[in-house]
Amino acid sequence: MGLENRLIDAVHAAAGGRVAYVCYSGGVDSTVVLAASVRAGVETIALLGVSPSLAAAERADAQRIALEIGVRVEEVETNEMELAGYRANAGDRCYYCKSALYDTVLALAATRNAYEVIFVGTHTGDLGEHRHGLQAAMERGVIAPLVDAGFGKEDVRALARRWKLSNAEKPAAPCLASRLPVGTEVDSEKLRQIETVEAFLRDHDVWPARARWHDTVVRIEVSPEMFERVTSDPLRGDLRRACRKAGFRFVALDLGGLQSGSVSLPLVTP
Repeated sequence: MGLENRLIDAVHAAAGGRVAYVCYSGGVDSTVVLAASVRAGVETIALLGVSPSLAAAERADAQRIALEIGVRVEEVETNEMELAGYRANAGDRCYYCKSALYDTVLALAATRNAYEVIFVGTHTGDLGEHRHGLQAAMERGVIAPLVDAGFGKEDVRALARRWKLSNAEKPAAPCLASRLPVGTEVDSEKLRQIETVEAFLRDHDVWPARARWHDTVVRIEVSPEMFERVTSDPLRGDLRRACRKAGFRFVALDLGGLQSGSVSLPLVTP
């Protein structure tokens, strides 16, 4: 059975005649689930969780991509900042974030007097990692059609290309709170600082990039191919001024390049 049929069959079986609420972020994984749900003929609602940890650029991108598929996005305030466990950022922040999202979706569905199922974009490649968000999903009976269809990341991208989704090659875009070191309290002001710097980088075609928060220092991560550009004037000076305006005293370029989860890496590696 081809990729397309495998996923559409998995979606149809999981929905079972219910309304599918797709937890949608604009990333390629949740976009493929959203597109598959529509193609399966399931009544589908795309829900985008909105909070200070979602960059405005990602929010706009998610709306644009959903429009391409022909689905209207409903934005829901997830209010994870109200949870002490989320703000503490003790290593299980994603559990509280996803719990807030799924509880919001469940509460919304309950007001509409309809049988519902919640879909997420988790794929088989996510299962080998200790992800607190997966725990939140399992506790609430959330369904991952990509896992049911045996999809890994390459399968997701392959189907996204086949369906000509404009974000088929989009790199991962974790929330802004992921730029804070574990143990550093999450608050709206820190997230604003991070988003301001990353918006500057995005607007100047230095993307993908990360602005890692370290108190008075912002540590910029870009691919090594961009090192010369960001350290050459006029961009170097403009970037420094943008970071200072955002509230940072010092600007550092990480020679390790763009790294996943680098705020949690040990200080010294073998």
